[in-house]
Amino acid sequence: MTAHFGRRLRKGAATTAVAAAAVAALSASQAPAVTGGHRTLATGQATPDGTTDHSATGDSPYYTDLPPLSSPLPSPSTSQSPSIGTPVSVGEAEAGIPATILDAYKKAETELASSKPGCNLPWQLLAAIGKVESGQARGGQVDANGTTTSKILGPALDGNGFALIKDTDHGLYDGNSTYDQAVGPMQFIPSTWAWAGRDGNGDGAKDPNNIYDAALAAGHYLCRNDWNLSTDAGMRSAILSYNNSTDYLNTVLSWLEYYRKGTHSVPDGTGSLPSGRSDDNTPSTPTTPPSSSTPSTPSTPSTPGTPATPSKPGTPSTPSTPGTPTPTPTPTDTVAKLADAGTAKLTAVAGEQFGKKISTKAVTSAGKTVAKVRIRFTIVGTTDATFTGGEKVATVNTNASGVAVAPALQAGETTGDFTVRATVVGRTIAGLDYAASVTPRVADTLVRTSTTALTCTAGGEFADQVEVKATENGAVADKVAATATLIKAADDATENDKGPYFKDADGKTVRTLTGLATDADGLLKLPKLYADDTTGTFLLRITTTGGATLTVELTVTAADTSPASPSPSPSPSASASTSASPSA
Repeated sequence: MTAHFGRRLRKGAATTAVAAAAVAALSASQAPAVTGGHRTLATGQATPDGTTDHSATGDSPYYTDLPPLSSPLPSPSTSQSPSIGTPVSVGEAEAGIPATILDAYKKAETELASSKPGCNLPWQLLAAIGKVESGQARGGQVDANGTTTSKILGPALDGNGFALIKDTDHGLYDGNSTYDQAVGPMQFIPSTWAWAGRDGNGDGAKDPNNIYDAALAAGHYLCRNDWNLSTDAGMRSAILSYNNSTDYLNTVLSWLEYYRKGTHSVPDGTGSLPSGRSDDNTPSTPTTPPSSSTPSTPSTPSTPGTPATPSKPGTPSTPSTPGTPTPTPTPTDTVAKLADAGTAKLTAVAGEQFGKKISTKAVTSAGKTVAKVRIRFTIVGTTDATFTGGEKVATVNTNASGVAVAPALQAGETTGDFTVRATVVGRTIAGLDYAASVTPRVADTLVRTSTTALTCTAGGEFADQVEVKATENGAVADKVAATATLIKAADDATENDKGPYFKDADGKTVRTLTGLATDADGLLKLPKLYADDTTGTFLLRITTTGGATLTVELTVTAADTSPASPSPSPSPSASASTSASPSA
């Protein structure tokens, strides 16, 4: 059985007032400015994170229950666990988070602390969002792997009381091939899950119905724009990007601060279930009855015996056209193709930022550009390149000129070609591919860091190790690939089969080293060199990507084979004494 959220009909003013009051009551323990300066974001306004895509949830409905005003931590006098039969307080019950759900939040926090330490994501924020999105996956109704026992779906985003988001997943996640619906414990819409989805439990799949996958995806979503969630501004921007509503912001902040005061684990399936929802059509406060002096006027039926005057015969009133009227096309509906808007060649050295950005324009069949169209840029191929912020996907609205400019690309350490694909969100038309290339780091100069001659006797080992420094245009050349080979001659780069050599991990002779790289200071220190029994002058050649080459001389001299000086002959008396000793 699939759980569905109802259709949003209105958002009661009382909800806003209660949320604001609750936040104010908690303000003594909250971060600064949690209660002040709220702003209501109008429908169609750009999301606060600077992206112009829909929020993670498509601004779907959410639970509006607020936490108790009392701390979830027991008072010092009642710090012991309650005895059997002792009632559990409302605060203690609300502070309980189902064990698997809690584990998923904490694992996501740990992963983000490693992959995006500057974000400072607290697991309590994931818990707060999980509370308002799915009631902690309906009180922990998940299996042993963290997958919900039945699907949790938001309403169809058909534009009737919600955003209009046409189907993007062919019903794969939400079962709806006409419109998208929010899915799973963290209520991702399919179009967002397509790029934000993560495998949080290591099973090789990205399932929005799995709390480990969904919690990790939510963490990366909240951290995607380099926001620092330890700051008030960063926290607000991240939450509003998840659901573009001030009421939502207030509710999440309330639960965040409540969970920060203390939580505890409860068995799966025993968590408390919220009841109030942002799409609830039940009035939050009773309607004031009309006064006796001014009775309300009921709808007046036609007076019996006095039927409504019909239209004149032959001229009936024109009835409304049956069926749903044709909706006005959105800007997205008018796009016929995507075209390049002057993007230059996309190339960068490994580890550096691309100097040019991708520019794409949305065009109608008549050749006119279209503003306010969401363009999604996706990095495709075997590469560790990302957009600024560390993500593989970025969504940007076309500007007044119909052009969308993607965030800057950041090259990783993987060299080679990859593709950035531009597509129109919410419309199935051919995408536009951009070729990009990451070239290796290079050096144009190599020098030894020491002038000491490198000498060794035959069969021995060199006392000094070879160390070189690489530069490019006078600047340190770090992480530059290098190769070291003991060659036959200055004009013959063939590997020598005699003379000095390196040793591998097994102690075997090696005369070519590959896979070397300079460090952060541009330095490269080679392993120790050894000499066989061949004497003479030998050459070690070091080369790097970019063409820098250095040839180093190694000298092997003959071992000293002169006989040792004889010991002085003992005196006759000493000899006699020595020879006489045995017979003594």
